[in-house]
Amino acid sequence: MLRFVLRRLMSAVPTIFIVVTLSFFLMRVAPGGPFNLERPLEPQVLENLKRAFLLDRPLVVQYGHYLWNLVHGDLGPSFVFRDFTVAELITKSLPYSMTLGAWALFVALVGGVTIGSYAALRQNSLVDYAVMSVASFGITVPNFVLAPILSFVFAVVLRWLPAGGWGDGGPTHLLLPVISLALPQLAIFARITRGSMIETLRADHIRTARAYGLPTRVVVIVHAMRAALVPVVSYLGPVAAAVLTGSVVVETVYSLPGVGRYFVLGALNRDYTLVMGTVVLISVFIVVFNLMVDILYAVLDPRVRYD
Repeated sequence: MLRFVLRRLMSAVPTIFIVVTLSFFLMRVAPGGPFNLERPLEPQVLENLKRAFLLDRPLVVQYGHYLWNLVHGDLGPSFVFRDFTVAELITKSLPYSMTLGAWALFVALVGGVTIGSYAALRQNSLVDYAVMSVASFGITVPNFVLAPILSFVFAVVLRWLPAGGWGDGGPTHLLLPVISLALPQLAIFARITRGSMIETLRADHIRTARAYGLPTRVVVIVHAMRAALVPVVSYLGPVAAAVLTGSVVVETVYSLPGVGRYFVLGALNRDYTLVMGTVVLISVFIVVFNLMVDILYAVLDPRVRYD
């Protein structure tokens, strides 16, 4: 297992390199720049800013300089938030995104697996049809529609919860963002779990366990659940990386100080280093969570061996 982990970590280096390279040059190809304001700057001021941020150098030189700093853990200064480095902005905002994402991921995973398993045990029943209909509706409603509706109903009309802001980070401020972020993923987890559980319950080893007279609860939880969770874990890796590094829509709608907000601001203002920093962060999270998923395969399925 250790050799497999080391191989995966070594293979992650070229993957991150390719992502960084494509992102770097695509950001430069896009029209506009970090200092293209509505009111143009004086030519001398603009020249000094470009010199300070090395934007007057050839593109290849800028790329080499960024890679050199990245290898040494330096994400560079922000072009817009000039009192902060990109690392400082991410360090300050990442705990908010991870707190929100962790709660949303917990609700989506536990709720989706529970509902999907319940529907699979009652296949083709009224409960099954109802659960899958609601899950299909949840998948089709995106965050940018769900979040404003929840905010309008529960914050503006009913005035039960605050419309936005982090506040003290308590349940009242987190409830609407967590629900907005979790519901679409909960619906997907429910559908994946239902399909996998139905297939697993028809397997030979499950029929053997039932033939021995084991209770349904033991058959489902002890024998069927491990095999049924394999497709769920496959989807869990990239979703966890996306959710924990911040949701652009949810954080923007609810005015939360997370990484997603800085990604939007960086893209709109052509803050090259800030956008690159968020891209590197998401890439690292995806690599780490995909590695964790591969390790969980061996835990859930004894037939999987990496040695």
